[in-house]
Amino acid sequence: MWGSRDSKANKPRFARMNPGDDILIVEGGTIKLLGKIAAKTINPDLSRELWKNIKDTDSEEGWNLIYFIANPLEVDLPFSVIRELFDYSTEYTLRGFSNISDAKLKEFYEQYDDLYSILQRKKMGELIEKKKDIFEIPEEKDDVSKVREEMPEGETISEHLSMQWKLIQLGMKSGSKVWIPKSDQQQIISQYEYGDFEKEFTAGIDVPAKYVENIDVVWKEEFRIDAAFEIENTTAIYSGLLRFSDLKIIAPNSNYPLFIVAPQSKRNRLLEQIKRPTFRRLDFGNKVKFLPYEIVNDIDNFFKNSVSGLNVDVLVGRSESIN
Repeated sequence: MWGSRDSKANKPRFARMNPGDDILIVEGGTIKLLGKIAAKTINPDLSRELWKNIKDTDSEEGWNLIYFIANPLEVDLPFSVIRELFDYSTEYTLRGFSNISDAKLKEFYEQYDDLYSILQRKKMGELIEKKKDIFEIPEEKDDVSKVREEMPEGETISEHLSMQWKLIQLGMKSGSKVWIPKSDQQQIISQYEYGDFEKEFTAGIDVPAKYVENIDVVWKEEFRIDAAFEIENTTAIYSGLLRFSDLKIIAPNSNYPLFIVAPQSKRNRLLEQIKRPTFRRLDFGNKVKFLPYEIVNDIDNFFKNSVSGLNVDVLVGRSESIN
């Protein structure tokens, strides 16, 4: 457990913390530990009981913003590593309780996998390369149409979007309605001229939409979910598992398969992530299936000329249990 002062500066930062978030404990210029937020509370009575409101030169108030840290892992790296990874200036220093901005987090997870594995690779002295773009436009070309003419058809479509479209079609052939995040719908409409999505993720389902509406593909029908898919190509597998954990916590009595859809090369990374205490507690080793791109392509090819006859059990049968 850790506590912070209930100040105007700390309160909004505390409000942004959520179960599953990473937290770094920094002492001086060294990152000592990395853990996960398990829970949080604002509790003056608990603060007094834990720390007896230890007197200091600044205040005799308690540390009422209390957060519980799960699975702390030793890091012992200089804080300069965080400056480098999150593109802070060399002069940036921590001042008490701080958050990394959403913009910097988004940029980080577009380039790297989960934070702990990157820190460990840094600790071992490995050179960390950022993920490459899907394709590079030749420098001598400034006309986008000319560049596309020289590329094989379809190469400008991301693997994520292509896989999303295949899962949409398979969902329709299984007789389900399909939901994808609203931020992705326009891309599918533009690229594939299809837009018959569920209007709202939570239509008929009593769950707060903001926690789960960004799951990549959901097969559903009114009050039931038939299957949920997270496509992990350039993003961290951990982010998809977190969305699944939100869904299972919000709807714990629902029984439907959860699929991580990723290249075969990411299988070991999924095995590594599924061992985290947060996901072990949710029994994700049995509930989450690994569905390689290669298998989705096989199923898509097999049912290419069919309009029916597919159900979710076909995908379950071809997927791999992670336990």
